[in-house]
Amino acid sequence: MAVRIRFTPFPPAPRRRRVLFTIAHYYAASRDGKYGSTRASAREARRDALTRTIAGLHETVAQPQSLVHGPIHGFLAANDEDATTVDVVVCTTGDDHLVGDLPLAPGAFEHHRTKADPKLLGYECHAVLRDRAADYDWLCYLEDDIAIEDPLFFTKLDWFAGWAGSDSVLQPNRFETSERAPVRRLYVDGEPVAPAKVGFVPDRSDRPWISAETLGRRMWFGRVVNAHSGCFFLTRAQMQAWAGRPDFLDRATAFVGPLESAATLHLLRQFRVYKPARGNAAFLEVRHLHRRYLDAMLEFY
Repeated sequence: MAVRIRFTPFPPAPRRRRVLFTIAHYYAASRDGKYGSTRASAREARRDALTRTIAGLHETVAQPQSLVHGPIHGFLAANDEDATTVDVVVCTTGDDHLVGDLPLAPGAFEHHRTKADPKLLGYECHAVLRDRAADYDWLCYLEDDIAIEDPLFFTKLDWFAGWAGSDSVLQPNRFETSERAPVRRLYVDGEPVAPAKVGFVPDRSDRPWISAETLGRRMWFGRVVNAHSGCFFLTRAQMQAWAGRPDFLDRATAFVGPLESAATLHLLRQFRVYKPARGNAAFLEVRHLHRRYLDAMLEFY
């Protein structure tokens, strides 16, 4: 006999957090493409990465979330005391993108079309964040191959912002994983051998290390030369303060290159930028969906 499933209504959850994600996405195949975004053989991988990036935001961060409730054969609201609403804007330039190929439900994202130089597309994301900052608690930027897999990601960011102050920003550690030794999990943005080669090194003499007790242990956070994570996360107040600077949207490329600068340079100009220290690297992390760093290292083993 078929079992009838009865759904219980979600109780009204407190309005806690609204998050806007902007994603810079570009793909144009060429025979000798230097980057994955221009490599003909990478089309499927680029499409799948962008799909996973967007889907993961809704699956990991956003409500509604539920708990199976056996006695009534239905669902009960879960994690509603930390409720989050997610909006996603994918910024592209011209027709060089894979947005039309994404197997995602309608409404999963908004497509923001531009005519920008592909290497400066991240700055179009900055403009969207500035224009919509008043409506959100967190304003976020992602490259199109970054996945958030931690449901407590914004709880941790809220905690850090609450004690570190509005002039400090916490960047996640970006990682890749392997099924074989010698490294199962690799944090790929270590300190450069020659710091000057990154092109912009901030003065880190003010509070280079900070720490606080949480989760039953002391967590350490350091100001590093390589603050790049392929993403950033700012409170409304931080975003509005940054957008008020005269160099906002100056499209500078002084940190490594234009792609890296869009994610990192202006944070370093405006804030004290921290990452979780090596001993507690997993406190805040994001997955890099293309394993190019780890695969390159494994070639030597």
